[in-house]
Amino acid sequence: MSEISPPGARRPALAKLPRIYRADGAPIRVLLVDDEVVLTNLVTLALGYEGWVVDVAHNGAEAIEKYRAERPDVLVLDIMLPDMDGLEILARLREFGDGVPSLFLTARDSVEDRIIGLTSGGDDYMTKPFSLGELVARLRGLLRRVVQTVSEDTRITVGDLFLDETSHLVKRSGEVISLTGTEFELLLFLMRNADVVLSRSQILDRVWNYDFEGKASIVDLYVSYLRKKIDTQREPMIHTVRGLGYILRTP
Repeated sequence: MSEISPPGARRPALAKLPRIYRADGAPIRVLLVDDEVVLTNLVTLALGYEGWVVDVAHNGAEAIEKYRAERPDVLVLDIMLPDMDGLEILARLREFGDGVPSLFLTARDSVEDRIIGLTSGGDDYMTKPFSLGELVARLRGLLRRVVQTVSEDTRITVGDLFLDETSHLVKRSGEVISLTGTEFELLLFLMRNADVVLSRSQILDRVWNYDFEGKASIVDLYVSYLRKKIDTQREPMIHTVRGLGYILRTP
């Protein structure tokens, strides 16, 4: 059984944070996929304190069925499951094309496992044993784009690059570009700060909403993903400023 801190252990800090909801006011819906019943019960309890609805699946087939039926706002996936691993589950769910943010919650804790998880479409990665408080904090970070209040500046244009926060539509020169949840958040931050040099630590704090164990290399990895989609066979917009960070400029 994985070690988990009890729900009450982190409540004083979490209670200061406002509750979040879907844009239509409905509660956040989480799909939790793990074969450990005690773990799923505790996580469900902790997320229930946030006012979220948790759907639990204990294997891959059940996860896919519940995803189709409920269309959750965020996924929490174990990798080691009885019928198929979490990587395969996420790959199948990504075929639906709606880019729901995902977090791997697993006992696999090597650097190689983390890289595989993140490069397979996962937006975040936590290892067991874990803190329920940290899990909630990371999920809140992933959910920012789901619950963001619509405002007058939800559409941003920089040169021939267009982004709509509400619909998650991204285009360059009129061509639609498909991004993962984390890639979208990274591009949004860069576009909101066009012509401003952003350090890796600033990007970590804004896009991931926590220090990714001090590993700024995750920023470099996702910038490279974004460049392939935004800049390939076009005049580059995302530039490296040696020793400082990254900047998005009009071509």
